[in-house]
Amino acid sequence: MSVPAAAALPVPAPLPRAAHTMNIAWSSFTPWAALAGGLAIGLASALFVLGSGRVAGIAGIVGEPQRAILARQPLGPHAVRLLFLAGMLAAPWVWRLVAPLPASRVDVGWPLLVAAGLLVGVGVRMGNGCTSGHGVCGLSRLSLRSLVNVLCFMGAGFVTVALLRHLP
Repeated sequence: MSVPAAAALPVPAPLPRAAHTMNIAWSSFTPWAALAGGLAIGLASALFVLGSGRVAGIAGIVGEPQRAILARQPLGPHAVRLLFLAGMLAAPWVWRLVAPLPASRVDVGWPLLVAAGLLVGVGVRMGNGCTSGHGVCGLSRLSLRSLVNVLCFMGAGFVTVALLRHLP
């Protein structure tokens, strides 16, 4: 039995062609700032692993003190992690002393942001670590598990962008 044409769901109009192209704002290309940022991340990761013996994966750095708080345990053993987090939170304020913060723009609503955050959280748990742990620290240690994780999350990102931005 066929569905009458009037009962069919409407087909959304295709996006304008401009939404399918990618433009690079070369005036915003900042190789020296990117290099300095990469060096700072590498140095912080190296100092963290040398000082604490632990990989500087943000999921673990946030997760361990969180577990202690939920279990009502003392935070003393997590002082280094808490200092690392304090440095991350203070970084934009310190940057503002040198230069203005870059403009940020979010083109989606809160429901999509929450869904994306939950999906990232599930991926972090499934992959036993986050992009900083696997991508920065794991790859530098030549970890096969980290390589597989990086290939998976980068591949998922490529597919997501292709589906959302480049297909009609």
